[in-house]
Amino acid sequence: MMDKKSLLSALPKIDESLADISSSTQSIPARLVKLAVRHCVDAERQRILNNDTSCVPLTSDQWHKRFLEAVAAKNQMNLRRVINGTGVVIHTNLGRSLLSPPMVEALQRAGAHYTNLELNLSTGKRGSRYSLVEEIICDLTGAEAALVVNNNAAAVLLTIDSLALGKQVIVSRGQLVEIGGSFRIPDVIAKSGAHLIEVGATNRTHLADYEKVITDDTAMLLKVHTSNFKIIGFTSEVSAEELATLAHAHGLLAMEDLGSGCLVDLSSFGLPQEPTVQQIVKSGVDVVTFSGDKLLGGPQAGLIVGRKSAIERIKRNPLNRALRIDKFTLASLEAVLRNYYDLDQALNTVPTLRMLTQPIEGIKKRAKKLMCRIQRSLPPGCAISLRTTMSRVGGGALPEHGLPSWAVAFQLQQGTISALEHGLRKLLLPVIGRVEDEVFLLDMRTVSNDEVPELADSLITFWQQGTLS
Repeated sequence: MMDKKSLLSALPKIDESLADISSSTQSIPARLVKLAVRHCVDAERQRILNNDTSCVPLTSDQWHKRFLEAVAAKNQMNLRRVINGTGVVIHTNLGRSLLSPPMVEALQRAGAHYTNLELNLSTGKRGSRYSLVEEIICDLTGAEAALVVNNNAAAVLLTIDSLALGKQVIVSRGQLVEIGGSFRIPDVIAKSGAHLIEVGATNRTHLADYEKVITDDTAMLLKVHTSNFKIIGFTSEVSAEELATLAHAHGLLAMEDLGSGCLVDLSSFGLPQEPTVQQIVKSGVDVVTFSGDKLLGGPQAGLIVGRKSAIERIKRNPLNRALRIDKFTLASLEAVLRNYYDLDQALNTVPTLRMLTQPIEGIKKRAKKLMCRIQRSLPPGCAISLRTTMSRVGGGALPEHGLPSWAVAFQLQQGTISALEHGLRKLLLPVIGRVEDEVFLLDMRTVSNDEVPELADSLITFWQQGTLS
């Protein structure tokens, strides 16, 4: 083993290394290449200084390969496309809902051209960006007015800040949910400047629990739909209609946070009954908030709908400007909303709805197609088979409900499943699956027909690299 001083002196010089790879990096910015090379050398130097016993002098060919790999990695976009073989339709880590081609076209138009974002084409005067989608949202939900901000947490924060600042907001203890990223309803209410009043028990809350704590300082009765968990057994909760009636009897506002709101009743497709936005608006509550990128199937956004008097107060809040959406969100949101004028069209066009409601026979057909493409390229000791499995809705929606699906299952006699899973994530087109009982699964519910050839090519490339160990 060489001593530390010798190992350090054997490190390549930056200028010589740049010259060595110059012919292979001519199309890449020189600054980027230099940064990648320097990082490689600095990382090796730090390993030596940390007394890493695995350090050995590398040959010039080894350094050449390492430098080119580092340059390629640094020159690659950080936000990358992946193939989702997890079976989770609204996968938060993978970007939630997909956009349909018309939605993507709307994004391209908005980005490549000037738009009437805040120009009233009828009057020639300044207009409101919210008016571009407000009428459509009202048409679809039955609400008197609407507003869109950058996500549903922002929608809840803005609404409570606008309507209950310094006042009390009454919520059932069983609805004090935590959403992704450790954001909790009590924290959102506190940040909005309102005072949370908890009522009832975790599993049972009655109308009288709300009524007996109402005071002159109360501004709102808030119902939070527990879309990301379920309490079963001996339970009871107050309906939106009952809450709205009680609130209005005392001159208060009623609000429901639906979380992942949906405009279509999906129960006819075997999914559990979930309240639609239209139903909650019809219940009489003053404000309803929900996400645009979950069951709605659009871009990340928080939609606020309800009575015009309440929405106008929210619009006037200075915080609204800090949470406003840009032209890209507006363009893609309008495109997805327009599908809902025809529910059959929405089910066929909106990718999230299409994946949730697709027949299982089609999923099995895709799984067979993938197997046929890759079967002859499998390395020794790797066996594949078709397997029934359960997909998930994801995005905090319907957490207890699985969707019957088909997956391609990989079992190894040589190497490890973790090495397979890790290796597929490192491909040029990363493949993301899931591991169950030492079996790697690619759930074909979330793989489109068009992606099957690409997925097959990625898997074959991985086998050919021979890196599984």
